[in-house]
Amino acid sequence: MPDPNADARAHAHARRDDQPEETRRALLSRTFDEDAELYDRARPGYPPELYDDLADLAGARPGRRVLEIGCGTGQATVPLAALGCRITAVEAGPRMAAIARRNLAEAEAEAGPGAGAGAVSAEVVTAEFENWPLPAEPFDVVLAATAFHWIDPVVRVTRAADALRPGGALAVVRNQHVRGGTEEFFVEVQRCYERFDPATRPGMRPPEAGEVDNSDHTEEIERSGRFGETVFRRYTWDLTYTTAEYLDVLRTYSGHRALPDAARNGLLACVAGLIDGHYGGRVTKRYLIELAASHRS
Repeated sequence: MPDPNADARAHAHARRDDQPEETRRALLSRTFDEDAELYDRARPGYPPELYDDLADLAGARPGRRVLEIGCGTGQATVPLAALGCRITAVEAGPRMAAIARRNLAEAEAEAGPGAGAGAVSAEVVTAEFENWPLPAEPFDVVLAATAFHWIDPVVRVTRAADALRPGGALAVVRNQHVRGGTEEFFVEVQRCYERFDPATRPGMRPPEAGEVDNSDHTEEIERSGRFGETVFRRYTWDLTYTTAEYLDVLRTYSGHRALPDAARNGLLACVAGLIDGHYGGRVTKRYLIELAASHRS
């Protein structure tokens, strides 16, 4: 007799979107800087409630010193700086770092003189976190927003702990595509991936939000012996894209960028034809955003 729970268990133990193969991690992490302007235009930010929980669970409040690992073009940096956090952001990609500085400067100009608690206080350092010399003064918060999985797993937790004051918090934000939105599109589009990306496993489907396992992060934090209990918050977020917008998002994904040109172009054309031909030129994708906060012992 078929096991009715087999599909759920398979999803719960499937590779997450944010678990790159270690042999390709460094190579894939460098693809984002190839077209930083596209990344800045296409990548979404984060839901407002995330920032409320960053304040409540991790202490990311006005005046607190925050070290952000892998800030990209500033998707989380700019909102946190506008809230009054004092941010040092470390970004390995020089093009990404330059755009993050530009976005912060624009936010500061918009805030204007006399902005008070909303004034922007942030600097962006172009460096790899693994090799960046930690400053003598410890931070109140170390934040990695959709970036922790790109840092060398041998050192990422211990260096985060070294950067924090006792009682300071490591806050890790993760992102997973889950079932919802335009569900049938994400079933049908697998045929495009199976045709053009040989690494695609047949019959893949986005998991339900409740099936997504985060025990890997808990166990990694526990193994370090440097932190107390990890507390999680989860948010589901539906974003609707036009065909062109969705293709832009796909072009920022490391796995798509790493495909040979012919395969990537064929894949994108297949996806575009499906959206335009069957879904009226618009699809909705459901994201699961997870915040994990752990306080240094």
